[in-house]
Amino acid sequence: MPLNCCTLGFRVLHLPGQQPKVPHTNKLAPTTYVGTCFPTKLGKKPHQNKSFHIVSQSKFNQNYSPYSPVMEDQAELVVSPAGQETYARELDVAVRAVQMACSLCQNVQHTSVLADWSVRVTVSWILCESFGCQNVSILAKEDVQSLSKADATGVLDAVVKTANDCLTEAPHFGIKGPERPLGSSDVLEAISHCTSTGGPTGRFWALGPVRGDQYSVSLALIEDGEVVLGVLGCPNYPMNKEWLTYQHRYHRILSKLAPATSESWDKGCVIYARKGSGKAWIQPLHQKNKLLTRPNSAITVQVSLIDNPGLATFCDPVEKSNSTHSFTEGLAHSHGLRKQPLRVYDAAKYVAIARGDAEIFMNFTRTGNKEKIWDHAAGVLIIQEAGGVVTDAGGSPLDFSKGMSIEGIDRGIVACSGAKLHEEIINAIDASWNSSNL
Repeated sequence: MPLNCCTLGFRVLHLPGQQPKVPHTNKLAPTTYVGTCFPTKLGKKPHQNKSFHIVSQSKFNQNYSPYSPVMEDQAELVVSPAGQETYARELDVAVRAVQMACSLCQNVQHTSVLADWSVRVTVSWILCESFGCQNVSILAKEDVQSLSKADATGVLDAVVKTANDCLTEAPHFGIKGPERPLGSSDVLEAISHCTSTGGPTGRFWALGPVRGDQYSVSLALIEDGEVVLGVLGCPNYPMNKEWLTYQHRYHRILSKLAPATSESWDKGCVIYARKGSGKAWIQPLHQKNKLLTRPNSAITVQVSLIDNPGLATFCDPVEKSNSTHSFTEGLAHSHGLRKQPLRVYDAAKYVAIARGDAEIFMNFTRTGNKEKIWDHAAGVLIIQEAGGVVTDAGGSPLDFSKGMSIEGIDRGIVACSGAKLHEEIINAIDASWNSSNL
């Protein structure tokens, strides 16, 4: 889906018949409304009932202005047909935030702890600057108390530096960065917005922890218990499908040999979807030394059309100790899945299904463990909008309205590229379950 470039600062909802109210802040210069962020069709006025407006700053960082090359392609863009622009602006901000988070992860791959906290700061800061801190609530794994403890001082200092290094590149992503470097108090304030407990009402963002060798970044917007948009960033997942045919142990070697260009396997990707669009889109990971001038270069993706289990590829967890591994491997062999499995980490399996790199993944956990919504919300929506099916092993949809955990899951999570294949896999699980040792 083409995404418009827009200047990010405080954004205020402008209701018809009311004067826009701009929140007082000492961080940003005075603002004025200059137009709509997401035009529907060129030359036509946008709908007024749910439109957000661009906030133009009277002062800009010298390396970014509303007349920079970032804005040059706006006249060419048609974001979506009339009447389908709901959540378009939120999606635009989320994609840019995840792009920046992926760039950060590529620079700190020696420690996922540092990447995790720094991503949380970066994403929270961008969302607050875009929608107003009072309108941002984020559900994440840990809260600010974990980072503000005395024994975490060294980690906090590293997070401050890493987050600032990332935010200085914000103009390259079409985002106005902070006017001054963030201090420790600013970082802790940003993380303080990651205290949502979820639930069946209201709006909150679900931000997954950064973990796994492929360092996936997951961000979803949930409203009244329903996932309305999802963005997954995988800094190390290849844009070129051919690289997936290599054994996983060769990937690191190949990534060091391949030049860091848009054609190299480890360029990375960001995949995203909006509820009800019937589409999912993918774009390469942005190179921070270039301006993000054409985010509309994203292309649509769809699930594989393969519905024969004998021809299907299933995703296998990389970690042999994963409780899913023995069961899925046995199920695959006993029900005719003969193709070499695709071994991927964490949220990358959702990318694999949505893009058609694989057709099946099954995720089972041992009794007593609970799946967290931040690990699955974005990926589930992306697969569904790309044409796939995601349920629990009993065939019921996943419930994201019960708090941090996905409650009521029957055995595990099953995702397939289509309804026919999904039904066959569900039946196969039922037939094999009693003989498993899960």
